[in-house]
Amino acid sequence: GHSRLGHAALMSAGHSENPVASPCIDVCQLDERQVCVGCGRSLREITDWSRASAARRLEICAAAALRLRQVPGRPLQ
Repeated sequence: GHSRLGHAALMSAGHSENPVASPCIDVCQLDERQVCVGCGRSLREITDWSRASAARRLEICAAAALRLRQVPGRPLQ
């Protein structure tokens, strides 16, 4: 009924503005650099994600993908 429609509208509100899907793969563990070993995002990027614009989310995804390709244990330059 009425409440179900309201809930669905609430759930979809953010998605229409922000079509960029989270890179989270449910392996949520931070390494010694405070970077998630699952998705490659930094702790700051993960906390910023919910309020980030679509453009910022694309930047975060690109940076995270680069981190995942780096050799583990090598310091970030």
